Amino acid sequence: MRSETLPNTAIPVLETERLILRGNRVDDFPALAALWGDIAVVRHISGKPFSPEECWARLMRYVGHWALQGYGFWAIEEKASGRYVGEAGLADFKRDLTPSLDGTPEAGWVLASWAHGKGYATEAVRAVVNWGAEEFGSTPLACIVAAENKASIKVATKCGFREFTRTTYKGGETIIFRKEAGK
Repeated sequence: MRSETLPNTAIPVLETERLILRGNRVDDFPALAALWGDIAVVRHISGKPFSPEECWARLMRYVGHWALQGYGFWAIEEKASGRYVGEAGLADFKRDLTPSLDGTPEAGWVLASWAHGKGYATEAVRAVVNWGAEEFGSTPLACIVAAENKASIKVATKCGFREFTRTTYKGGETIIFRKEAGK
């Protein structure tokens, strides 16, 4: 029997004043499923809660992205309590989107509804963007936000993203933001 080692298996841990961003673990699944099953969380993403099966596939995708691409999404923990806050990171989702974002690291974030309004998303995304600047050098970053998601638009702007264009994604008006390297 032969075996192969995947090239990128180490996931860096990022710390902010109030948060720890770490690799996803199997024991995150109940909190992750609760997060993605909450209509208040997903109303600007899919408009409907995700099933446990879809959440499990998401967890596996996050781990696989790190292994195959060398970057991905982190689980976010509240430092003071250890409570699961949500997730944030960078990915190449190969979205069916015009203009294409293929090859551009795309920032994303989603937080449990109890964590909304505390500044956690901005804090986590800043850590992700700073890591991305070191990791990707001169490569710009992108993120997409539903046009009606005012809170995430504010997070993107606070983290240095600027509106690049508007498009339609999965039937909804979507803003593509870019963050040029070094800005």
